[in-house]
Amino acid sequence: MSMLKEKILVLGGKTGMLGQALVKEARARGYETAVLGRENGDITDYEFLKDQILTINPKAVFNAAAYTAVDNAEDDEQNALAVNKRIPELLACILKDTPIYLMHYSTDFVFDGRQTVPYTEKDPVNPLSVYGATKLAGEQALAKLDNCAVLRTAWLFGEGRKNFVSTVLKYAQEKGSLRVVADQFGSPTYTKDLAEMSFLIMKNHGTGLFHAVNSGQASWCELASEAVKLLNLPVFVEPIETKDWPQKAVRPKYSVLSAKKLAQMYGYVPRPWVQALQEYVFENMDMLKCSGGEQHV
Repeated sequence: MSMLKEKILVLGGKTGMLGQALVKEARARGYETAVLGRENGDITDYEFLKDQILTINPKAVFNAAAYTAVDNAEDDEQNALAVNKRIPELLACILKDTPIYLMHYSTDFVFDGRQTVPYTEKDPVNPLSVYGATKLAGEQALAKLDNCAVLRTAWLFGEGRKNFVSTVLKYAQEKGSLRVVADQFGSPTYTKDLAEMSFLIMKNHGTGLFHAVNSGQASWCELASEAVKLLNLPVFVEPIETKDWPQKAVRPKYSVLSAKKLAQMYGYVPRPWVQALQEYVFENMDMLKCSGGEQHV
């Protein structure tokens, strides 16, 4: 008699870039995997979300559903709050008396960028944007849920959705030159690697706050330059300052995250972002010749 597979539920697993990576990783590990998103109904409605979760009865819920339009959030705070704050609030209520494990994702944008060394989980938060504030509110909504891990991550690229790297390569091929911000620094992270870190933490039943990113740091300009080089494009990437590329939402100038806690607790050191980027570009060469867009966690 075969054993029943354990179930995993991924919110945002059908259309989200991180959600798709989580689903792929879950299935590769042998989990029966369900997805739930706005295409299925109003996941900000308590009764709908509760009914769906309790019917599926998963071992764990991965909440990769998020409002990620950083600039739009400045004028659309209510919708950003509905997803980034309300869904974690609902999950905290629904799961508090169940054995279901929750993994939730947050962002480097909870920091103000005034540090010059990588942020740890113990550093004070001070978001500069509505997006960052709503993601922080989501973290705080889960603070009292014992069976939960919150993973802060950053600068995601990966399959299944437009992202900064695919955008850069699209415009590099179309225009032959690029102007990219060089005075903002962060932690580029491959969704495939983030999914692997997620399941490592779940396997060890990790709870509390974690920073989960690829190793190293880069400016947007450095990330763009490396991507262009990997695709062997004869394109000049011009470094510019933030003031030369005005955006509605204020970004932290330095939001590099330290993932040392993963090494200390589990002996896991994430690979450098450059190596992860190489894999992403080489395995998606054809797709990256006709893609684009921007994505944040």
